Amino acid sequence: MKTKITKALVVMATATAFTACKKENSSNVTRGEYIVTVTPVASTGVADYLINVPSLDNGSASTFGNGLEQDGTYRYYLTHKGKFFSMLYGQGNPGAVTAYKNVDGRLNKLTNFQTETVQAFAAVNDDILLTKVPRTINTSGSTLYTYYQVSTNSLQITKEGTLDALAPAKNGEIAHFSWLQQVGNKVYAPFFPIKNSSFDSDFHDQAWIAVYTYPEMQLEKTIHDDRTSFIGRYFTNGLGVVENGDVYAFSTSVATTSDKVDEKSVKRFTDTKPSAITRIKNGTDMFDDYYLDFEQASNGYVITNWLYIGNNKFIANIQAKAEKGPYNTGKELAVLDVSAKTVNKISGLPALGEIKSLTSTNYTPKDGNTAYIGVNLTSGIGYIYKIDANNKTAIPGLQIEGGTITAVQYLKNN
Repeated sequence: MKTKITKALVVMATATAFTACKKENSSNVTRGEYIVTVTPVASTGVADYLINVPSLDNGSASTFGNGLEQDGTYRYYLTHKGKFFSMLYGQGNPGAVTAYKNVDGRLNKLTNFQTETVQAFAAVNDDILLTKVPRTINTSGSTLYTYYQVSTNSLQITKEGTLDALAPAKNGEIAHFSWLQQVGNKVYAPFFPIKNSSFDSDFHDQAWIAVYTYPEMQLEKTIHDDRTSFIGRYFTNGLGVVENGDVYAFSTSVATTSDKVDEKSVKRFTDTKPSAITRIKNGTDMFDDYYLDFEQASNGYVITNWLYIGNNKFIANIQAKAEKGPYNTGKELAVLDVSAKTVNKISGLPALGEIKSLTSTNYTPKDGNTAYIGVNLTSGIGYIYKIDANNKTAIPGLQIEGGTITAVQYLKNN
């Protein structure tokens, strides 16, 4: 059922900070400008707690008697223009957008309004742009994306509309956005074509980016490259913009399609290209001749995610090629220097078998050297690791008890 967004603000926060439980143990309460989101380990189907902490380099924090409990599971996060945004992925049910500001080291809710579940979002100018992507082609009528522009100033929906979901690919398949990225005054939407909700396609072994004007959201062109498979992964941004305005794109090379085997649907990889990095030069809206075979440069790994830390360097999640999958996120890290075309593994993380997961939403001051990434262990304990790109090392810092770390962010006090 399609749920219409309510444009008016539905809930306004009081000046008092919210807490995770009715009774707060003052000895456990932490304050600060860093935000760690944690899913409580003792329960299922519960929402993340948002925990303010003073430092990511040391100390400990717990979900017990501490933090702000959200409504709804499967949350995704974005910090922009002095506010912290939490997006609810409703898995077919209505979603939501919740915004917070940081006051005296504690998050205060500003607004919470219902939306449709969206599959891709990004900060664009003073807005948050959200898009809902269809997964089946309509048998009659148009097949449409729905988009929403949320002002970070008014905290209201300033514009909503629809776009032709078949127009970017021009091959009879839906252009399913893997993510969105502001590039200059435009919106780049890397996508993978799909026939249906199984994500099958006849055109996966290529890279595609739809380019839209903003805020008009007019499709300007589609950028295409046949040296790699599609850019990014589902719910994963495969684009990174460096200081000089150049845009780098990664492909994990994990496209699949379905075959019938003994009357069962079985997935198989359809990629013929290696995991690789390509580039769009500033102001050109086209791929140039830059090419980095990531598998060769890393001695047999694929890239599954990345975080731009400045000075042409990314912290990349990597995974052995033999273990790759459409939804697998690498549990090892490497320093990727796109200028030098080098990939160097980071030492200091726990043994691979001890790691349950790494966070995909992380913080960097963009100093060209530092990143903070959550590491959840199979023992149930989690740590924020400080990554030193120059030394290619990971150092354990803040310890998190009582749940699984899902994101690491920074929000200055207002």
